[in-house]
Amino acid sequence: MNSGHQHRVFGRRAQEHILILASGDKVRHMTVRPWMAALAFCFVGVFSIGYLLATSYLVLRDDLIGATMARQARMQHDYEDRIAALRAQVDRITSRQLLDQQVVEDKVDKLMEQQMALTSRHGKLDNLLDRAESSGLTEKDGALPAPTSPVQSYAPDIKDKRASLTGGGAIEKQLASGAPADATPDNSTLAYVPAAETVGDRADRIFSKVTLSLKDVEQDQRSRVEQLTSDAGNAANAIETVLTRFKIPMPESAAEKDDDDAVGGPYVEPESNDGFNNSLVALDGALTRLEAVRSTAESLPFRNPAVGKDVTSPFGNRRDPFLGRLALHSGIDFRFSPGERIRPTAPGKVISAGWTGGYGNMVEVDHGNGISTRYGHMSEVLVKVGDTVDRNDVIGLAGSTGRSTGTHLHYEVRQDGHAVDPVYFMNAGLKLATYIK
Repeated sequence: MNSGHQHRVFGRRAQEHILILASGDKVRHMTVRPWMAALAFCFVGVFSIGYLLATSYLVLRDDLIGATMARQARMQHDYEDRIAALRAQVDRITSRQLLDQQVVEDKVDKLMEQQMALTSRHGKLDNLLDRAESSGLTEKDGALPAPTSPVQSYAPDIKDKRASLTGGGAIEKQLASGAPADATPDNSTLAYVPAAETVGDRADRIFSKVTLSLKDVEQDQRSRVEQLTSDAGNAANAIETVLTRFKIPMPESAAEKDDDDAVGGPYVEPESNDGFNNSLVALDGALTRLEAVRSTAESLPFRNPAVGKDVTSPFGNRRDPFLGRLALHSGIDFRFSPGERIRPTAPGKVISAGWTGGYGNMVEVDHGNGISTRYGHMSEVLVKVGDTVDRNDVIGLAGSTGRSTGTHLHYEVRQDGHAVDPVYFMNAGLKLATYIK
C-alpha cells in the first residue's frame, strides 16, 4: 500500500542511464548522471560556437581587414583635408597680415611725406616769422603752430618696417589700440574667424585721425600766414601813405625792377604749386615790401629830437630876438641844459660839422631822399664830416653858440634844401610809431 501510495504521490522514479564499456575481458560501466550530460552538452555547444566563429573569421578576414584599412584611409583623408584647410586658413591670415602691413607702411610713408612737408614749411616759416617779428607784426613765440610731429605720436617706427609677423613688429605694437589679431588661432577658431578689427582697420582709423590733425595744423598755419600777409600789406600801405604825403619816392622791390641784363640758366620744372607755398610767396612779397618802406621810413627824421623838452620857439615867422623885427624861424627851439647830449632823429651821413654862421656849432645830417636835419648852437661838436651816425649816437653837446640868447637846441628839417616845419615830421612819426623802431 505504501509503495502504491508513494507512486501516486511522487510518480515513477526515473531510471538511471548506465554506460557500459567492454574491452576484452574487462567490462566497465559508468552511470551517466544528468549533470554530466549537461556538462557535455555545454562543452559541445561552446566548441561548436568557437568553431563557427573561427570559420567565420577565416572566411571574412579579408573583408574585415579591407574595411579596417578603408576606415583608416578615410580617417587619414579627413585629417589631410583638415590639415590642408588649416594651412589654407593660416596662409589667408598671413596674406592678410602682409597686406595689412603693406597698407600700414604705405600710410606711414604718406604721413612721413606730409610731416616732412610740414617740417620744410616750418623751416621756411621761421625765416618769415623772424622778419615779421622784426617788422613788429607779431611775436614769434606762439605766432604759428609748429608741427609737433603728430606722426611720431601715432605712426610706428619705420626704421625696420619689415617686422616679423610672429614677433609683433614695431608697426603692430605701436598701432595696436587693443589686442592685435592673432596670427596662429587655436582649433576652436580655425573653422570660423570672427570679423575682429584688423591692423589695417586700426591703421585706417588712426591714420585718418593723424591726417585730419595734420590738415588742421596746415589750415591753421595757412590762416595765420594769410593774416600776417594782410597785416604786412596794411602796414606797408599805412607807411606808404605817410611817405607819399611827404613826396618820398617809394622803394622799388626786386620784382618790380626792370633789369633784364645778365639773366639765364637751364630750364627746370617749377616746384609744386600748392596753395600753402603760394601763401608763403605772398607773405614773403608782403614782408619784402613792408621792409622796404619801413627801412625808408626809419631812415627819415620822424622822431622827436628832444622828448619831454619844452619848446621855446616854434617854426614860422616870429620877431627876431636881436633885430626886433619879423623874421622866419626855420626850425624849432628846445630847452636844453648846458652840456646835455644831442642825438640825431634818424640815421644818416654827416655832411656838415663845425661853426656855421648864426647856427654856431652846427651838425647837419643827410638822411637821403633829399631830406636832412640840422642841430645848432651846440657847445661842442663830437662828429666830423663823412661820419655815419645812428639814432643812438651822440653828435654834440647842447650850448648857446651863434645867434642864441640861451642854452637850447635849434632843430631844423630841410627837404630839397628848403626848411619845413619839423612838427609835420614828428606828427607823422607818431602815426608810424607802431611800424618803425
